[in-house]
Amino acid sequence: MELNLEFFRRLPKAELHCHLDGSLRIETILDLAAQQKIKLPTKESDRLRKMITIGERLGSLEDYIDRFQVPLQVLQTPEALERAAHELAEDAWNDGVRYIEVRYSPILHTRAGMTGAESIEAVKKGLARAEVDFDIRTGIIICGIRSISPEISLRLADLAVQFKHKGVVGFDLAGAEENFPAKHHQESFFLILKNNINTTLHAGEAFGPESIHQAIHYCGAHRIGHGTRLLEDQDLMHYVNDHRIALEVCLTSNVQTKSVRSLKEHPFNYYYEQGIRVTLNTDNHLVSDTSLSREYLIAKETFGLTLNDFREIIINGFKSSFMSHQERREMIKGVIEELEAEFGIKPLIIA
Repeated sequence: MELNLEFFRRLPKAELHCHLDGSLRIETILDLAAQQKIKLPTKESDRLRKMITIGERLGSLEDYIDRFQVPLQVLQTPEALERAAHELAEDAWNDGVRYIEVRYSPILHTRAGMTGAESIEAVKKGLARAEVDFDIRTGIIICGIRSISPEISLRLADLAVQFKHKGVVGFDLAGAEENFPAKHHQESFFLILKNNINTTLHAGEAFGPESIHQAIHYCGAHRIGHGTRLLEDQDLMHYVNDHRIALEVCLTSNVQTKSVRSLKEHPFNYYYEQGIRVTLNTDNHLVSDTSLSREYLIAKETFGLTLNDFREIIINGFKSSFMSHQERREMIKGVIEELEAEFGIKPLIIA
């Protein structure tokens, strides 16, 4: 059995770290811009794609974040957000994703007067339509932004509380890490945790393990976005492992942001061998010019992983999701049955 891109597309997968505003279709950006009479840097799809995607160009996390400016221009109406959410779920479904958590920050979509609540309703509506159209399951993660004031994060946290059990499954802190510590947003996470809402924070991507430490011990992170530099603090790494705090690994974007110097130097396989609950994710379909199946293929080609390794990584994704426990159990049961029946992938029994 050849483990090629088409094979990985067929595998049932979960995507836990995917930004809505970084995952639009180029054609949709052009269409929305025309409808809204927004002037883009170019109307040529190939040129626009080159402007937004990182490709082989390496920059910094800040350079990477700059690529979101064009997509954000066209995502300032409920109709645009609904369409983007529906299309993202469709693209994920066509890539074999059965469950996706879509994250975005409502504060970045208020330029034309849309409220945060209206934006969540729009994303929720788009994802709900996708669940009917494609039989995919979805959830929304609201993002606070490190470089925006903690007061705004608190407002966003309050929105997450309002939409608990109404589409929102978690709360995140995203954006540039250096000079913007998570502990400054601690009040937001107090509100989130007091209301029994799941938390994940971008941490250890462009800054050291201290960032991960703050995410866990100041903000109560249940998962860590990226966590690339966790291995620099072995004691903290053991804590993450012992407490089954999942890492949302995004191989391609970690190279693009210079979080690691190359794929071969990425600690993903080291974490996996240590038994850490690692998951594979895209970060951004468009900005990183990738798909979840492509990330699986990259992991196979870079680290020489086997079918049984991918079985474990796939199950890690569903186990680490912010679904309810019963939903997770049912979905994992179905995925295990499919992996065995359709692909002959059974658990490895060690004598």
